[in-house]
Amino acid sequence: MSEEDIRATRLEKVEQLRQLGMNPYAYRWECTHHAAQLQERFADLPNGEEVDLEVTVAGRVMARRVFGKLAFFTLEDETGTIQLYLEKNRVQEGMADIDADAFNHLKQLTDVGDILGAKGTIKRTEKGELSVFVKKYSILTKSLLPLPDKWHGLTDVAKRYRQRYVDLIVNPEVRQTFRRRALITAGIRRYLEQRDFIEIETPVLQSEAGGADARPFITYHNTLEMELYLRIATELHLKRLIVGGFEKVFELGRIFRNEGISTRHNPEFTSIEIYQAYADYNDMMALTEGIITTVAQEVLGTLQIKYQGTPVDLTPPWRRVTMHDLVKEYTGLDFNSFQTLEEAKAACKNAGLQGVEDSPSIGKLLNEAFEQKVEENLLQPTFVIDYPVEISPLAKPHRSKPGIVERFELFIVGRETANSFSELTDPIDQRERLEAQAARKAAGDLEAQGVDEDFLTALEYGMPPTGGLGIGIDRLVMLLTDCASIRDAIAFPLLKPEKSESSPESAT
Repeated sequence: MSEEDIRATRLEKVEQLRQLGMNPYAYRWECTHHAAQLQERFADLPNGEEVDLEVTVAGRVMARRVFGKLAFFTLEDETGTIQLYLEKNRVQEGMADIDADAFNHLKQLTDVGDILGAKGTIKRTEKGELSVFVKKYSILTKSLLPLPDKWHGLTDVAKRYRQRYVDLIVNPEVRQTFRRRALITAGIRRYLEQRDFIEIETPVLQSEAGGADARPFITYHNTLEMELYLRIATELHLKRLIVGGFEKVFELGRIFRNEGISTRHNPEFTSIEIYQAYADYNDMMALTEGIITTVAQEVLGTLQIKYQGTPVDLTPPWRRVTMHDLVKEYTGLDFNSFQTLEEAKAACKNAGLQGVEDSPSIGKLLNEAFEQKVEENLLQPTFVIDYPVEISPLAKPHRSKPGIVERFELFIVGRETANSFSELTDPIDQRERLEAQAARKAAGDLEAQGVDEDFLTALEYGMPPTGGLGIGIDRLVMLLTDCASIRDAIAFPLLKPEKSESSPESAT
């Protein structure tokens, strides 16, 4: 039977229910228990025994078996499943004042996918299945479309993302992922608030995008007659708050970048940015360890996890190593020994690096070597510290190493998970770096940003020494829920219109 035929048949059942005086789309139902509560409470109930405790439950019918005067439904709610044990005489007696033919209507008018409420006592069947021994039932919502075949499930990856509601219905482990995501974000907020950080919301619509190298989304405000950008970072506004006298601030929220889509990238994603006055990037390393290990322990109960089969030990302290030393470790290239850019390019080519001809500086080459040869090898938590100034326009110069800034990125399973600076507080130095970015933008660099004059004005009023930290929430959720793709960690990832999407991962 086609989906259209099934829908038509179920619409007929909706009409039959209405003719019987029943509302197929109820207003409410009072539940006393969830499935998991009952399974736990009566885990030791012997086979064949009944408990004289009346309970009411509700959920979606996931399986349905009908035999003459008996029916067995598998009911699933948010917490799990429980069986409904429906016996004709008991149901007829219990619902005599509502529907004299209640059992036959149950057989004829319900389907897998319907949402039912049931009232009865607790009984474990002779075969050992804990059940609600039903006295009364109510069809709370009549479903019109069939669920995927239980043997094959919802296997089309694109359809799983596009119809996440169906994915959540038929794949309980997906619900678990998003439940854990909520626990992770709540745990991060709680950890920070216990340490006197406060969360302050900053604008999503901005007149000047800044705080990162990224191509922004552009929109237009009709009344103000001005072009606006969706934020690519929360950094510059949170720093304004530090200038204004707050000492510990953060924001956990959505960021928007008009960039490619892959298993690690989605155009809108969630990050948390944290700023602490009178701190530096060493303090931020300690904070990062504390946040991630605390939420991992709270949500998973362990610091020994596996990601896609790879064991990961989150036990602190985590390795701290400079980008320079890692590149030397994996490639043999010692960037401190290069006297000229051409010498560095030649050495990089000999080491097998690609696309180095157009690199404008030795610092850029160092980062290229790191990205091409090192990143993917950093499986255990590793703080990569001390980055070239050329790729870190908002970080403070290293206090003892020329050409280097006080910055770290945290890598786990080969992915950047966090980014931090000893924040630049010198307004003159900051202006020079932003103007260099603006020159790149004018030359056609779509990821470079302009000069945020108001932010520079704020710095001239004076910003205390500050440590800043950004953590990618989606990537952290991927790690702690073992998701292979960022689309599995985001409830509703952005997808192409169905007619133009050639494959579930059309751009990786």
